[in-house]
Amino acid sequence: MSMSGTLARGKKFVSTAGALAAAAALSTTVLAAAPAHAAAVQPNGKVLSATGMKERQYPSTDAPVTGYQRQGAQVGLRCKVRAQNIGGNDVWYLLRDRASWVSAKYVANSGPVPFCKDAQHLRPADGAGHQNARG
Repeated sequence: MSMSGTLARGKKFVSTAGALAAAAALSTTVLAAAPAHAAAVQPNGKVLSATGMKERQYPSTDAPVTGYQRQGAQVGLRCKVRAQNIGGNDVWYLLRDRASWVSAKYVANSGPVPFCKDAQHLRPADGAGHQNARG
């Protein structure tokens, strides 16, 4: 092997090692500067229904209405459950900032929404409801 080949390979190694060190330093700086709660991105949703959407006390159209969201409103989503089927969609979202549920049929979510671990007891016992009702 020639001296110039060894020298070129050494420069390439140093260059790659330097780039990796710089990337590691940058990511450490960014992680240190970001608050701990910002690490996990919380999903949001946007109301799609032209007529808006009702918030419910539990995931069913038989539940009392607890609020209302207009078309285009942004809502924070905490978690989801499978419950009453609304127009072919049986997913309901629990809102992040209050104990209200909305049908996923009328919400476009911004990212993955985890399933609620302990929300099973919040489902209606008989699963009754109106097939064509708007969440």
